[in-house]
Amino acid sequence: MTDSMTTTSDTEEEARDEDHLEDIDDGCGCAEVWEHLSERRESEDDD
Repeated sequence: MTDSMTTTSDTEEEARDEDHLEDIDDGCGCAEVWEHLSERRESEDDD
C-alpha cells in the first residue's frame, strides 16, 4: 500500500516539475530549452 502511494506521489511531482517544459518541442537542444526558459522568466518579470 505504501509503495503505490509513493509512486502516485512521485508521478504527480514529476508532472509538476515538467510543467515549464510543455511549450518546448520534443528533440530540441539545450540552447532552445535555455532560450525558452529565459523568455519565460522575462515575461514573468514584466508582469
